[in-house]
Amino acid sequence: MSAVGNIAKRWKKLSGIDNWKNLLHPLDIDLRRYLIHYGQMTQATYDTFISDRLSGNAGNTRYSMKNMFSRVGLAIANPFKYQVVKYFYATSTIEVPGSYIVKSYSRKPWNRESNWFGYVAVATDEGKVALGRRDIVIAWRGTIMPIEWYEDFESPLVSASNIIGTGTNPQVHQGFLSLYTSINPSSPYNKHSARDQVLGEVDRLMRQYENEETSLTVTGHSLGAAVATLNALDIVANRHNRKANKEVCPVTAFVYASPRVGDMRFKMAYDSLENLHLLRIENAPDIVPKVPLVTMGYVEIGNELLINTQLSNYLIQPGDIRSWHNLEVYLHGIAGSQGAAGFRLQVNRDIALLNKEIPSLKRQYGVPGAWLCLRNKGMVQMKDGHWKLHDKERNFDEAEDSE
Repeated sequence: MSAVGNIAKRWKKLSGIDNWKNLLHPLDIDLRRYLIHYGQMTQATYDTFISDRLSGNAGNTRYSMKNMFSRVGLAIANPFKYQVVKYFYATSTIEVPGSYIVKSYSRKPWNRESNWFGYVAVATDEGKVALGRRDIVIAWRGTIMPIEWYEDFESPLVSASNIIGTGTNPQVHQGFLSLYTSINPSSPYNKHSARDQVLGEVDRLMRQYENEETSLTVTGHSLGAAVATLNALDIVANRHNRKANKEVCPVTAFVYASPRVGDMRFKMAYDSLENLHLLRIENAPDIVPKVPLVTMGYVEIGNELLINTQLSNYLIQPGDIRSWHNLEVYLHGIAGSQGAAGFRLQVNRDIALLNKEIPSLKRQYGVPGAWLCLRNKGMVQMKDGHWKLHDKERNFDEAEDSE
């Protein structure tokens, strides 16, 4: 069965023009492929991120824009070809949990204030054929989490009227908003906020592809899903999806394992916006989509696709809070969830990926747990026989990408 299916012909429906009517129950085969595709684009943010705090590069990306997709395994046997055109970085002016901003133990870290938080990519000419249009992806990195990370999502609501000026004075999670909008003049990576870095690139791409059919797809997992939600509303509310010729580019957010982001006024703002569609993908046993609590004033927005990976015979059951929330496990669930009918893989997604970060796959399949790692954990022997940590690709300047 083709990995492309009928995506090029059906992309508008798959991106939610009809709010996924008749596509979710049962889950449409092309939508399965589509959600796995954007989930893989999100997973790339984890696979390139340096999370080991012993590294002086902790909080940074490991790979250059040119090489990132090939280094994380998205170049081979993947018909959906993209080029990364922008890396962006975030900081926070308020104290946020350590799972949000990873800080190095090193005495000489690459940066003390900022973290790499994702990328903007554009479909190549080849990718455009498979996708049916020139797709622009904004992928936000999620949390690198301790075992009790879900507690990090509890936060007060604050006004977001400065970015979503719909007249409703929407209230959103303080920490998510801070990551999205904060600047730090002392950091070369955050002289501009993550918001301004991304919106500036969107504006540039709207000009570049003014005469082509385009789409904007914003995606993220966990913390990244929450910030992606803010970003998607911001783009539409402030008309960054409008081209000079007045054509409006549709915006879709696919958010995986997203915590709640805002209050009822935030939902009202979302509901009032045209050309914006959001699909929340949630795993039934996952804790994160259930926080922050509704008793704190939080509500959900958009449409929901509920999967249940506890029905999979491939996974160690019943699992735990790490596996229930893991993005690779989510993508496995999308490939096989059958609703009330149980679980049967309908998309040929490699089960070895389930053990990429944590041991989730049953032992009988012979795949080592947490197999994604650098050779010798990045330690390289020098000419004098000593060993040093070199865990990042050389010869690229990320600071230029954040301008």
